[in-house]
Amino acid sequence: MTIEECYIKMGANYQDVIKRLPSVSMIEKFALKFREDTSFQELEKALNDKQVEIAFRAAHTLKGVCMNLGFDHLYKPSFEITESLRAGNLELALQQFDAVKEQYTKTIDALNEFAA
Repeated sequence: MTIEECYIKMGANYQDVIKRLPSVSMIEKFALKFREDTSFQELEKALNDKQVEIAFRAAHTLKGVCMNLGFDHLYKPSFEITESLRAGNLELALQQFDAVKEQYTKTIDALNEFAA
């Protein structure tokens, strides 16, 4: 599997990221490094603990990383949950978390397959 095929599998925007990162090896490096990012886990824990401010920071970080990597499929639900948390709407954020989790899992699965 190539990194472009990995992006296609996860529903990400390879054409967008190739404009930002100058080489395939850089895209591979940073995409694989995403697996080490803890923003998703911090978001999940903060939501479970009902800590809106911490959840907001984690969601905002996740959103930014996804935007930079062209992970549009994960960026969109991350953006939505970030805005709900910015408004202090924990109940809506909790409802939106399933979409974030689904796309996050899809992303990690594709990256793990690429790495294998």
